[in-house]
Amino acid sequence: MAYQSSEDLEVWKRARVLKKDIALLVKTFPAEEKFRLTDQLIRSSRSVNVQIAEGHGRKTWPERLRFCVIARGSLSETLNHLIDAFDEGIIREEVLQQLRIKINEVERLLNGYISYLDKMSKERPC
Repeated sequence: MAYQSSEDLEVWKRARVLKKDIALLVKTFPAEEKFRLTDQLIRSSRSVNVQIAEGHGRKTWPERLRFCVIARGSLSETLNHLIDAFDEGIIREEVLQQLRIKINEVERLLNGYISYLDKMSKERPC
């Protein structure tokens, strides 16, 4: 199999779309949320791609796996921040549900990638 960059991974591509959607969404947030919820959402959504990319660049399967598990945590954090935005009346339920669908899709792909990396780490530890 030819080398794939992290940008070629479908999970990375989908996480990038999610990150861009969130970047657009937070531009509609109230100014007083700039250094609170807005910043938290930007950071956690960016972290998903960053962790996938960093893990992809690591040498061993266990290292790659560890970074993808961290990416999954960042994805969960992003969802939690969106729920906070809904609870505070900043976003409507429809917006939350649309983004939840995208998050679930990224999570499904990420879980598949994690399973692959886990299998590889057991078959070829280094």
